[in-house]
Amino acid sequence: MRVILFELWGYPIRSYGLVVALAILIGIGVVLYFAKQEGKDRERVLNLCIWAVVGGLVGARVWEVLFFNGSYYLQHPSDIVAVWKGGMSIQGGLVGGIATAVWYIRKFGWKFWETADLFAPGMIVGQAVGRIACLLNGDAFGSPTGSTFGIVYPPGTVAYDRYGDQPLYPAEIWEGQWNLIVFALLLVIKNRKLPQGVLFLSYVSLYSVGRFSLEFLRGDTPHYLFGWTAAQWTSVGAGLVTTALLFLTKRGRTRNTASFELDSNRQTDAK
Repeated sequence: MRVILFELWGYPIRSYGLVVALAILIGIGVVLYFAKQEGKDRERVLNLCIWAVVGGLVGARVWEVLFFNGSYYLQHPSDIVAVWKGGMSIQGGLVGGIATAVWYIRKFGWKFWETADLFAPGMIVGQAVGRIACLLNGDAFGSPTGSTFGIVYPPGTVAYDRYGDQPLYPAEIWEGQWNLIVFALLLVIKNRKLPQGVLFLSYVSLYSVGRFSLEFLRGDTPHYLFGWTAAQWTSVGAGLVTTALLFLTKRGRTRNTASFELDSNRQTDAK
């Protein structure tokens, strides 16, 4: 666990920034792989990836500043732009990335749900790798376990500054593992013939369930109504919206199937 990996010409190379960059590249690689399989224009898909990454980084930082550590950044406004030190909200990144992607998709007249399904596996893989950055940086940490089980963060990390040498729940590790499970489930879903949008909505729903549950173990975020964190409220909102959309998608598919069967019966009767 190292916040600073090494120095290059006198400049510190932080593990957080390096691993986040690696997570982005891996996520884009997965998207381009499936784009090639589906016969998509890889150059335009790559351009969309770049725009979505930019929007995601902005959204991730804004979300972090507004909902997670607002009091700190009010006292240290110069650190708001210091993204290389850590402090990026994954959920804010999704909001920013999706908002930017919607603009790009409308510009080229692409189908939103088809494009969202294409990006879903790459997004969750990127999130899984990104949690390694949190571990190395000593953020997104858990609360004290009250036993000998847990991670003891070294001096120089935010976790150590708050809890010292108390063992903490490995919340960020478990979230990364959950993200890999979600990725595997998405691959299974992807091989089934389902309406457009189901893959992306399944990704959001599954991630939200895991994030909501693991937030009970976190020890680095403020709590609001019902003792829930900002991430939990975001997860509940995302879960409700995706559940409603999945229901509407299933209902629409049922209606289309029924309409098709009715038309087929009419044609048979006409004969």
